[in-house]
Amino acid sequence: MSGPLPRQLLPDSATVGDDGRLRIGGCDVLELAERHGTPLFVYDEAHLRARCREAVTAFGDGVAYAAKAFLCLAMARLAHEEGMHLDVATGGELHVALAAGVPGDRLVLHGSNKSLEELRDARSAGVGRIVVDSFDELDRLATLHADDGLRPKILVRATPGVEAHTHDFIRTGQVDSKFGFGVAVGDAARAVARAQDSPAVELVGVHMHIGSQVFVADFFHEAVEVIAPWVREVGLPELSIGGGLGVAYVEGEEAPSITEWGTAIVSGCRDAGITARVAAEPGRSIVAQAAVTLYTVGTIKDVPDVRTYVSVDGGMSDNPRPVLYGSGYEAFLPRATGAARPKRVTIVGKHCESGDVLVRDAQVPDDLAVGDVLATPVTGAYGHSMGSNYNKVLRPAVVFVGDGQAREVVRRETYDDLLRHDVPL
Repeated sequence: MSGPLPRQLLPDSATVGDDGRLRIGGCDVLELAERHGTPLFVYDEAHLRARCREAVTAFGDGVAYAAKAFLCLAMARLAHEEGMHLDVATGGELHVALAAGVPGDRLVLHGSNKSLEELRDARSAGVGRIVVDSFDELDRLATLHADDGLRPKILVRATPGVEAHTHDFIRTGQVDSKFGFGVAVGDAARAVARAQDSPAVELVGVHMHIGSQVFVADFFHEAVEVIAPWVREVGLPELSIGGGLGVAYVEGEEAPSITEWGTAIVSGCRDAGITARVAAEPGRSIVAQAAVTLYTVGTIKDVPDVRTYVSVDGGMSDNPRPVLYGSGYEAFLPRATGAARPKRVTIVGKHCESGDVLVRDAQVPDDLAVGDVLATPVTGAYGHSMGSNYNKVLRPAVVFVGDGQAREVVRRETYDDLLRHDVPL
């Protein structure tokens, strides 16, 4: 499609001036690129706060932000300030959340292979819930209990056997999964029975998650229907539906709002006779649309009758999703945000990989030129958090914008940072 970028793909506070330039949070995006350099993640702080509040309203106290989508000190503190718990999946995420001042009892520890050290640290911090993923983990908790007598509250992660229509790599609820205890094979029931009999843990609920980037509410309903008889039978007071709500990344995609998702989940549970408190763990739907990534165009290479390659100063090191999942994105020029985009190009990164493609068959304005700042929207989830130093590139800075002010919450790396963990010869 060759029309302007759809407005709904931009952060809530985005505006376009008479000069065509994009502003987010009252800040001129091109000025941000000049001041902070590129690549640059720009987050709309008001957007982040609004989505956190929406999640709390939809699910009530206990709803947790899935920190793996995007985590830094500022994001952890923001989610906590807005009333969300935080779902952390590793010892590193736990450390960041605690360093941000989030109380332990507002944290939920996930992970499919938690180490003894991670479990020990979580218990010492007094995490509110541990989501148990395996029988081995129950063994580890028993070992730790024998040493110190601590008895954490846990949820058993059940795999309901629902295959969400999403990419294979982000399905998690099907029978063939590395996650959780299978309901159909009886492992979930055995895990519940063992946890109920164990002095090492206090079993308070069940957790399930069917996958990520799911657009169809019926899959969540199906998962609820599958697990409802068992949830009713065990009679536990809590049920976490996990996350997985999809977001629109490209023109023509639509996704339910957090409010619509929450209403569907809670009503579906009530219709299924589930009286447990229903919680959830949204991540992508909190942060994805809140951000754009800014790049600078370095080369434009036309291969006649094949394609035009537009190379930018980032790539798979700041957004690996296209390489991993074939994820689609839009692109536009913040200097001409409302301009038509009739020219088809492929936007690539600077890495030594043919697969380093950010946007295949992107639509851009005809006058795209070397030196332009180019933006990709809906990049607030899994870009920064999955970023790398491949080819020893420097990971980008992150800024939060609002009320005409920009604050750097993650500084750009330096070349000296690349040497920080090396042992001198």
